[in-house]
Amino acid sequence: MTDTRRRLLDMGCQNPIILLHHWRMKQHDKVLEDGVLDPETTVVSIFPSPMHYAGPTEVQWHAKARINAGANFYIVGRDRAGMGLESEYVKVQSMAPGLERLNILPFKVAAYDKTQGKMAFFDPSRAQEFLFISGTKMRTLARNKENPPDGFMCPGGWKVLVEYYDSLAPADNGKVPVPT
Repeated sequence: MTDTRRRLLDMGCQNPIILLHHWRMKQHDKVLEDGVLDPETTVVSIFPSPMHYAGPTEVQWHAKARINAGANFYIVGRDRAGMGLESEYVKVQSMAPGLERLNILPFKVAAYDKTQGKMAFFDPSRAQEFLFISGTKMRTLARNKENPPDGFMCPGGWKVLVEYYDSLAPADNGKVPVPT
């Protein structure tokens, strides 16, 4: 990964930050500790691949990487790497040799249910009762040390996110330190 960072700098990237694995692992630990996921049936692993792709290429890359790691199923979130309709995504999956072996499990759209005070599957008939909190909104809240609604994320996981943004405080020279 240090070579990847050097190569990105050589290509002219101003401040490439490779996936923050140690912070992600801290957050995953809290998710397991808080019981959001069962530690007996959950495998946490990291695939340190730099983001040099997007759209259909990203879809195929992630799927192929999972096949190579022994996965039989691929859970696909609501975004599908910006692919739009699920039918388009399935078509892209079928375009790469070997991907037809992978069973795609669509993940239902989840959002914060204001009436239940927790994340739940989105119900279009009650759309006004749901709140979609984007990654940008989450990062803004964490940077400002504000909390998301109770039940949005486990408290331990949220605390790690806030600690990460605290660690980015500018040094004496006014520059944000690069995570190592």
